[in-house]
Order: sequence, then C-alpha cells, then structure tokens
Amino acid sequence: MDREKQRTFSKIFNTLFQARDLLWILVWFAGVGILWIWNYLFLNSPARYQLESAFLNMILISLVVIVFSVIFALTYTLVQQFFVPSLQIAGRFIINLIRSIPQIVGILIGYVLLTILIQNETIQNDIIKIISMALILSIFIFPELSDLLIERIEYYKKSDFYNAMIVCGISKFHIINREILFRSSASHIINKLISVFGMAIFLQCSIDFIISVGLSTQASSVNFPVTLGSLLAKIDSKQDILAIGYAITHWSHIDNLFFEHLQGITVAFLLVFTLLCMYHISNGYARRHNL
Repeated sequence: MDREKQRTFSKIFNTLFQARDLLWILVWFAGVGILWIWNYLFLNSPARYQLESAFLNMILISLVVIVFSVIFALTYTLVQQFFVPSLQIAGRFIINLIRSIPQIVGILIGYVLLTILIQNETIQNDIIKIISMALILSIFIFPELSDLLIERIEYYKKSDFYNAMIVCGISKFHIINREILFRSSASHIINKLISVFGMAIFLQCSIDFIISVGLSTQASSVNFPVTLGSLLAKIDSKQDILAIGYAITHWSHIDNLFFEHLQGITVAFLLVFTLLCMYHISNGYARRHNL
C-alpha cells in the first residue's frame, strides 16, 4: 500500500511538474484561499466583505468579457468569410476604427457614457452594470481574438486538408467552424482566452483606479460595482500601500503591515498575484500543447 501511495503521489507530482498551467492554477487557488483565511482572522468584517465583493466582481466581469469577446470575434470572422464584400469592408472599417483608439481612452469614454445612463436611472441593476462594463471592455479586446481566428482559418485554407474536404462536398461553414476552429484550433483559442482574462483584469482595474482618483469628472466610482481597482484608490488602501515604504526604512514596523494595513496590502497582492498566475498559466498551457 505504501508503494502504491508513493507511486500515486509521484505520478501527481510529475503531472503537475510537466503541466505548469495546472500547477499555477493550484497555486492561484491556494494563494487566494490562504489570503482569505488570513483576512478572516485579522481583517474587520465590513472591510473583508467589501474586499470579497470587489474580487468576485473582478472575476465575474473578466469571465463575461471572455463570453462577449468570443461572440464578437466569431461574428466578425464569419462576416469576413461568408458575407458579401460590402459587409466585409464595413466590418474591417469598424474593427480598424476600434484599433485606432487607445484601449484605456476608449474604455474610459465607454464608462463615461455608462455613467450618464446610470445617473439618468436608465441602468440601476448591479448585474446589468457588470454586464455593461464587460461589454465595453470586450469591444476593445476582441480584435486580438478575431486576428487569431482569421489566422487559423487562413493557415488551413492553404493546406490540402481544406481542399480535400471541399472536394468531398463538405460545406465551408462546417469546415471552418467545426474542423478548423473547434477541432484543430481549440488549444490556440483557449490559450488566447486565458490572456483575454488577464487583460480584462488589468484594464478594468486600471480604469476603475483612474476614475476613483478623480481623473474623470463625469464618471464616478460610486456609480459602479466595487472592484479591486476602485478599492485600491481609496484613502485607506493608499495609506496601507504607503506604509510599505515606511516599513522598508523602519524594519520594526514590517509585522504591522499584515495586521494594521491588511486591506491595502491584500488588494495590491491580489492584483499582482492574479496577473502573475495568469501569465504563467498561459505560458504553461502554450508549452504543454506546443503552441
């Protein structure tokens, strides 16, 4: 029995060592779990509840961004492959227009427009606000995913695989959607979606931070569901972050960081740790599938 247990643990260890993406997923869950336990023990309940809401909102928005990005990218790709030339030209014009606007600027403009709708009480439900925020983010993210889809299609169109299936009478719609995108490009698309998830986290936290420190006169963080970006911009979190610099020159205060300044430290750690894990998960997945 002991040898069987050793072999089992050895197989698990070897699997995790070879599949770095799975290892970093476990690291991310373990890190977030340990941090939650620490906050449960030493952070006051109102601050902890706000922190949990901010983290869950961030994850939810990023997941919805993935859904919208897939819908937009697939729609644009199919337009370019099957629709009349006039619609193809219109689609390329729209996507080039989106590319011409810096992501931060475009998303900030979208947030300002969303704030106007919220102030006019056109949008009141928090779920609709979250979906709207994700929609704005996905508009400026999906062009990268559509580039991948089109690249994969063009790659297979040049191969004998595509021509052979055309000769066999299989429809182009079936070949592109099922054989190329679903069967032959699934690993490439999943790897890209991992990057989209990390990109969504970075962009939404950056915009929420900018809005919260008052660089936008029309948008206000009060109008939007709390995220780690808006939480990081609050005065309590700023003071907690500044305490790190003080502790560097006064070593005796380092232990206070993890008790008296826990909110700001937790927000900053969650942002950096999550983005770091997403980077390694994406790289590990790409290496495991030889992308």
